[in-house]
Amino acid sequence: MIEYLKSIKQRDPSAKSYLEIILCFPGVHALFLHRIAHFLYNVKLPIIPRMISYISRFITGIEIHPGAKIGKNFFIDHGTGVVIGETTIIGNNVILYHGVTLGSRVGNAVKRHPTIGDNVYIGAGAKILGNVKIGRNVKIGAGAIVINDLAEQKTVVASVAKEINKIYEQKIEYHI
Repeated sequence: MIEYLKSIKQRDPSAKSYLEIILCFPGVHALFLHRIAHFLYNVKLPIIPRMISYISRFITGIEIHPGAKIGKNFFIDHGTGVVIGETTIIGNNVILYHGVTLGSRVGNAVKRHPTIGDNVYIGAGAKILGNVKIGRNVKIGAGAIVINDLAEQKTVVASVAKEINKIYEQKIEYHI
């Protein structure tokens, strides 16, 4: 637990103390409840793991299916709107921001969610869909949609708003 708290304090400049992290970071609460739900899911206890997941989502705004496998030092910053599907596998030292979806593109009972490597950064609103593999040390920018595998050390971004030189009533127009 101490290692986990230290990893958050190192990666988040807004984290002023360990007490603040424990009491005020919804990603920490969601992960704690997920660890309990995941244990119960693995021992095949019916319904209760999903109830814990539901309660966690209600409290934190973060939905993590009890079947998802999550490595150490996983950090969800801000967190509201994060969805992590049942067959997702997340490596160590991964950071997600709000609005990220690690979701499926099919309805079959197969490995249908992403596998995320170690040391991956996933920006706000990014969507990683399907049974794709994201390599180690990948950075996925805010708003990106990923439906194909990404090799190690890659950086992907969504279309970035660009300023154009049209001015309408003293407003600069941006296009994505």
